[in-house]
Amino acid sequence: MFKIKTFNNISEKGLKLLPGDVYSVGADQKGADAIILRSANLHDMEINPELKAVGRAGAGTNNVPVTSLSEHGIPVFNAPGANANAVKELVIAGMLIASRNIVQAWDYAAKIEGTEDEQRKKVEDGKKKFVGFELPGRTLGVVGLGAIGVQIANAALDLGMRVVGFDPTITVRSAWQLSANVQEMPSIDELLKQSDFVTFHVPLIDATRNLLNAERLASMKDNIVVLNFAREGIIDDDAVLTGISNGKVHAYVTDFPSEKLKHNPRVISLPHLGASTNEAEENCAIMVANQLKDFLQNGNIRNSVNFPEIKLPRDGECRLAVANRNMPDMVGQISHVLGQASANIKHMRNESRNGLAYTLIDLDGAIGEDVLQQIRNIEGVLNARQL
Repeated sequence: MFKIKTFNNISEKGLKLLPGDVYSVGADQKGADAIILRSANLHDMEINPELKAVGRAGAGTNNVPVTSLSEHGIPVFNAPGANANAVKELVIAGMLIASRNIVQAWDYAAKIEGTEDEQRKKVEDGKKKFVGFELPGRTLGVVGLGAIGVQIANAALDLGMRVVGFDPTITVRSAWQLSANVQEMPSIDELLKQSDFVTFHVPLIDATRNLLNAERLASMKDNIVVLNFAREGIIDDDAVLTGISNGKVHAYVTDFPSEKLKHNPRVISLPHLGASTNEAEENCAIMVANQLKDFLQNGNIRNSVNFPEIKLPRDGECRLAVANRNMPDMVGQISHVLGQASANIKHMRNESRNGLAYTLIDLDGAIGEDVLQQIRNIEGVLNARQL
């Protein structure tokens, strides 16, 4: 029986994929084999020795101690693309709301008072304050062409916009899905210079902190619209507020409110609504549940942020799954231990990613706990289990 500890409310459509005869699921699980969470902060969590995997029902993993978990040989799974449509729709809505001054106009109309005739006059007199502009023919810059960025780029083309993109690490999967009409930019600086709208879809790491700053804003056109539905910290908020005051920035649409932002009439701040749809929450829970299930029962890894992707059809009486540092002769040492124990290898696959590696080995028969412990004792092995 695998124990799955849940944080936050996880969609039942995902949890029902973990049947009760194999899994015990709930917020009160002790010594859990796996964790499923959304926004809960795990950085102060003590890593128990039974923990084998963590599944984040969303794309970002800033709230998960990925480095510490990696040192224990624990894969961290996420759900890239499961919430892409939800974020795409909000970004498109943000562009329309900003370009047509919807928030400001709504606020003006809500505060009109007087008789019906007086209110009608104020409507007609006031509407000229909120003249906006249309999207077709304008240029949208998309920074980050993962699952979300690709959908936004393609949707913007359908709206008649010119779209330019920058992502030096675009995957083959994303490239296949991206329209050929999206123009690749050689640098983020070139993308910003050409953009009337710019939207960011990158993780928050040292290299992306304050990615849009005062220097880069100065190189952009006047009257731009900046959108951030990725992560707080990617945009230098102070620089954008200065840009609003000097006319460089027409509007700033962000999913990350703050005291300094929320009172500015040209800032549209939302309470982290990017993936807040029933459909997105269901899609994320389903994807993560399936990934954890396949990992716990078969050792396969898909959509891990720290370990390589690996899938091996089951072919043997038992399976050995080994996580280790990416070091020379690891497979040789593991094979030697198995050979000394007269364990016959039927099928094997090894993959590596940066400083980590992962091996699946199908055997003719089960090995004893003493043999498994010998493998765990090999220098560089982080985790080993028999399925």
